[in-house]
Amino acid sequence: MRSLREELPTLALLILCYLGFAAVSIGSSTVGPIATALILSVLVALHASLQHEILHGHPFKNQFWNDVLVFPAIGIFVPYQRFRDTHLDHHKDPNLTDPYDDPESNFLDPQKWDRLSGVAKRLYDFNNTLVGRMTVGPALGLWHFYVHDIRAILGGQARVLAAYVLHAGGLVLVGMWWAIWASAPFWTLLAAAYGGMSILKIRTFLEHRAHERAAARTVVIEDRGLLALLFLNNNFHSVHHAHPKFAWHKLPAVFQSRREEFMRRNDAYYYRSYAEIFRLYFLRVKDPVAHPLMRPGRGNPGNIILPIPAVETMDIVEKDHADVRQLADVRPTRVDPGAWGLLGADPGQSGKEGH
Repeated sequence: MRSLREELPTLALLILCYLGFAAVSIGSSTVGPIATALILSVLVALHASLQHEILHGHPFKNQFWNDVLVFPAIGIFVPYQRFRDTHLDHHKDPNLTDPYDDPESNFLDPQKWDRLSGVAKRLYDFNNTLVGRMTVGPALGLWHFYVHDIRAILGGQARVLAAYVLHAGGLVLVGMWWAIWASAPFWTLLAAAYGGMSILKIRTFLEHRAHERAAARTVVIEDRGLLALLFLNNNFHSVHHAHPKFAWHKLPAVFQSRREEFMRRNDAYYYRSYAEIFRLYFLRVKDPVAHPLMRPGRGNPGNIILPIPAVETMDIVEKDHADVRQLADVRPTRVDPGAWGLLGADPGQSGKEGH
């Protein structure tokens, strides 16, 4: 059973995030619009990280009250409920990186890749460098995200429509605050929201790789710096996927106590720090855009499948089965490749990138 003491770090950061947003917006006349946008970008990224913590069941047992905590839509672009639904779907680990069945995949169906124009291929290749993911990645992700959700709404998916209605309420709340208290123009808030997504792309850039074993697709970045704090230790991503209910501040210690176990589990998919990732991939493509392990499937022409991974038997795996099952009717079983993963996720992206 979780104690209040265990959840205090999350509650404290949430309070600090909102107080920081209020202080910066009120003081925007003093610091100017550029500095305001830069500072708010960091707070938007932190808010998205807190949304991620909250959708996994923190800090309260009652998910309704958890969701209320992140109702103000300071990230502007991505409805929290859409981030929540797609991210929990992403936690179906056997589907990780599948362009159709993983909402946060950054890979495309190889057959779709072959049909792209030369200009589009160059854009996607640029997006697979870290600098590209941080600059054009949010825009690409949002485009695909909105196209998919518009189709879902027109197709009668009421849950998707409801998410945007709730999001509109959160936008009105933030817009009213900005109109009353901030002296900076509204584009400052939009720039901050885009900047927050750009920061989140650093986290989601190589969280997952193509690998025949599902457990080996998820990275550990053993960073303890400011970015790790901003991402609430989600850089220990293999630990998070094994234990999605664990509080963010527990992840480093869990990794250290069972380091060899996790390194064996994810086949040593590991980086020492975000500095190493910047050095290796800031201007260099990390992965191909077309999924390297997908092959033509039997059945409908153009259908493709991943090699079916063996069931992971390690006793460290703990899943949000109940949360995932309730999303069975949220979206079609298979989606247009590329429609989600470029967001990252960061809704948040993420990603979405979301985040």
